[in-house]
Amino acid sequence: MSVTGTGCAIVVHGGVGSPRDFDDGCSDAARRAAGELALSADALEAAIAAVTALEDDGRFNAGSGAVLGLDGATVELDASIMDTRGRLGAVACVQNVANPVLLARAVADTPHWLLAGDGANRFAAAIGHPSHHDISERQRQAHRTLLKELAGSVPKMPGVSNGAFLRFWNYQTPLQLPDSAACDTVGAVVRAPDGHFAVASSTGGSAPALLGRVGDTPIIGAGFYAGPAGAVAATGIGEHIVRHLLASRVYGWIEDGMPLEQALRRGIGLFDPAVPVGLIAVSRTEAASHSNRDMPQARIVQE
Repeated sequence: MSVTGTGCAIVVHGGVGSPRDFDDGCSDAARRAAGELALSADALEAAIAAVTALEDDGRFNAGSGAVLGLDGATVELDASIMDTRGRLGAVACVQNVANPVLLARAVADTPHWLLAGDGANRFAAAIGHPSHHDISERQRQAHRTLLKELAGSVPKMPGVSNGAFLRFWNYQTPLQLPDSAACDTVGAVVRAPDGHFAVASSTGGSAPALLGRVGDTPIIGAGFYAGPAGAVAATGIGEHIVRHLLASRVYGWIEDGMPLEQALRRGIGLFDPAVPVGLIAVSRTEAASHSNRDMPQARIVQE
């Protein structure tokens, strides 16, 4: 669905495949973004405010609600930010940090655009970024469910056999399968009253996944993109999204003048229906979202 407007616009998603029961969390995140926009008039700060709220919610696969790795203990987080003022930052495979989207914002102030793994963790410690070590019972239960499903014959990642994860196991602890998969990302796109655009995204990664796996969320042009014509954020299975450089491809159609709803539908149409994928975007005059699965979302448009 698309909405037309000429003032500010905010679109938030809670990850493709997540239930629409989580729309309330997205609505709260959108209101936080609107409040920040009213204070700072900064599209990026508004997008970050929305994603921070989703990271803190605990129900989404990001921040405090991120999925556990196959070992049942490791949580690897990715996040990214970009705007039309030249700010660009991302982190990949960072562990034990609170609000990775804020760490991605901090990376934008360094000489680099992306920090990963141990280097990202050391950077977080160097700047005094808050840590986060708690694992909720919700996360543990999701992991138990995943292992049960991984032990079955139905592939948990489209096109990949469950046995591949067992064959290439690279965690320190041994695999113990008992007698759900997650691929959702959270994100926000914003158009500020001054015409600037921004995007912010965060994820706990995909489940199942090998240690060190990086999807589309911290990869510019794949999971996110912002330019003078708008901002786009993707959600779904990163291994498929990166092959299409989905965010930049959709952005190019928007830049060429394609109506926003049409651009998003065309982007989703690139994928086999078995692959869950979703998109949100804002342009100079529209705000829209589209997905091939349920996707919690919220939108605020102010003329």
